[in-house]
Amino acid sequence: MKKEDVLTKMATDAGITKKAASAALNSFMDGVMKTLEKGEKFSLVGFGTFEVRKRSARTGINPQNRKKIDIPEKKVPAFKAGKKLKEVCK
Repeated sequence: MKKEDVLTKMATDAGITKKAASAALNSFMDGVMKTLEKGEKFSLVGFGTFEVRKRSARTGINPQNRKKIDIPEKKVPAFKAGKKLKEVCK
């Protein structure tokens, strides 16, 4: 499902225009990103939790020349599915 499909579904289910659905979806995504930017978790009970996780520094191998390279630690976004979402996917 692509963003356009999500907007169509939201507009149809809520009885609103696609423009209003787009504003709502963009507001949701902005809220998630701002929360993660602050280092906090964003949870939707039953659906899941968005959070920032720290990926440790490690040594990797350059596939082109097989030389070892140092990969620095960094923060990455992560999603953990909630109970209801896990049940739907069984």
